[in-house]
Amino acid sequence: MQKNTDIPLMTALLGRKPQGDYWVEVRRTDESPVVIRNAPIQYSGRPMPTLYWLVDPYLVKVIGRLESTGAVKQVQLDLSDDEIANAHTLYEDLRNEHLAGLDAQYLPSGGVGGTRRGVKCLHAHYANYLIAAQDPVGSWVHDKLVSTGEAYDPDKPGLIQLEDLDES
Repeated sequence: MQKNTDIPLMTALLGRKPQGDYWVEVRRTDESPVVIRNAPIQYSGRPMPTLYWLVDPYLVKVIGRLESTGAVKQVQLDLSDDEIANAHTLYEDLRNEHLAGLDAQYLPSGGVGGTRRGVKCLHAHYANYLIAAQDPVGSWVHDKLVSTGEAYDPDKPGLIQLEDLDES
């Protein structure tokens, strides 16, 4: 795992230049980045609450479609508040491990996607699931994507053009 690899590619995937150090944590078999881990403090000194960021354009698109169907509300109905709260606590604890020894004026807080309660972003939960597999929201998303044949498969080619998705 190398820090700050694929900077031109990451700039294209994020739609902006990275604001801090990052590491590609999950790649497809063809080496396409899927999930990055962000440093908890950006170059500007601002906190970065999102530890894991989904950058795979295909997965970003299909999870965006899922969110547009009301899935954020649905997952909160399907899972208990305790299950969701536990995912946030585990995520915050993991991110805080990366804060050890950092001297920063402001530190990130909150759980998945920077929130402490409920579900803010299915993309962040799915990225967390792909890393740790201890995220019930991410697992819920994965099950939904499996049912439509759109779940993460490391052997599928990455960096699918978004225009190609509109045809499916």
